[in-house]
Amino acid sequence: MPSSVPSFAELLNQCERSAIHLELRDCYASTERFEAWKRGERIDWEDRESWWHPYDQLIAETVARGVSVRRARIVSEPVSEYIRWEHYVTHANVTAGEEVRWLPRRQATSISLPGNDFWLFDGALLRVHHFSGDGVVVEDEITADPETVKLCSAAFEAVWERALPHHLYTI
Repeated sequence: MPSSVPSFAELLNQCERSAIHLELRDCYASTERFEAWKRGERIDWEDRESWWHPYDQLIAETVARGVSVRRARIVSEPVSEYIRWEHYVTHANVTAGEEVRWLPRRQATSISLPGNDFWLFDGALLRVHHFSGDGVVVEDEITADPETVKLCSAAFEAVWERALPHHLYTI
């Protein structure tokens, strides 16, 4: 059955002011890029054509339209191998125009957090990611429920305020 959830690109293209993303997991499903990194392969950051993906282009175009794109990650420490890789590849996110911050999980105890990762577009529309135990997205849900939006927005802003900018977070 086809999904009624708009694609991420559609949602981002409709965005006018802000897109925020909160990540709560220490591991997501493995990808070929992650497996290559584990084998010791590294990205040649000077060769942008080799690593610039459609996602990076979409973010760059969105930021160029004046939309603020922010991502916050809550991570356990010591970090997982996946988070170590994610920190490494965040160079691409930042180059595309995302602002990225990291918050050690031990500093998030007093923050009311939603149970799932999400994107919030223009402070009004949520795309919630539901994962299997091994980090595979099994479903995305769209909601504009005011109470859920309020919780997610407040959680993100509380995390953002405490988190370290990417260039200051070392692992």
